[in-house]
Amino acid sequence: MTTLIIGANGQIGQILIKQLCERGERPRAMVRAPAPHLAELGAEVVIADLEQDFGEALNGCDKVVFSAGSGASTGADKTILVDMWGAMRAVDYAQRHRVTQFVMISSRGAEDPDNGPAAIKHYSVCKKLADDHLRHSGLPYTILRPGRLTNEPATGLFSTTMPSDKDAQVITREDVASAAAYCLTKPATIGNIYPLVNGSNPLDTALGH
Repeated sequence: MTTLIIGANGQIGQILIKQLCERGERPRAMVRAPAPHLAELGAEVVIADLEQDFGEALNGCDKVVFSAGSGASTGADKTILVDMWGAMRAVDYAQRHRVTQFVMISSRGAEDPDNGPAAIKHYSVCKKLADDHLRHSGLPYTILRPGRLTNEPATGLFSTTMPSDKDAQVITREDVASAAAYCLTKPATIGNIYPLVNGSNPLDTALGH
């Protein structure tokens, strides 16, 4: 099985690659420039640009994880091009290659951008449109909607109930990567959308599989 990680040089992407390599897999890391640090982990590195034609990056891939993001320091234009358009094109390429699972790392607020923070509404709208495109694509999908990301050490404990207190809507990047890695091995997670924060349950309990 070959899993393509789109956004492999991002923080979650790098952690996910390390986790997959540690369990004996050789994921394919899609990056815009050479990444010897990912090859050293054991990944197959492929050079491709999310804003260009990157369809060939999916050749021979069985699964795809989309963990790319424009980043908080960029403008709304990059959010549209990467978080929405890039994700939607990844779904289209995945359809053509008939992948068996597409794991989308989305965001809290994507379910209802009108009721989310006004400052990032454009981001939430982009995430929702990308998620909806995946849901309606016919692809086997799993969507993770994590809360605010932190760089704290992994807790290994999760909840799929988003707290009403926005300050409690947090999860470590390492835990998000672990959830994505878990979903790749659990067919029962296909067809599900999971809000995701740190909580009190291990993954198999939190995700119900």
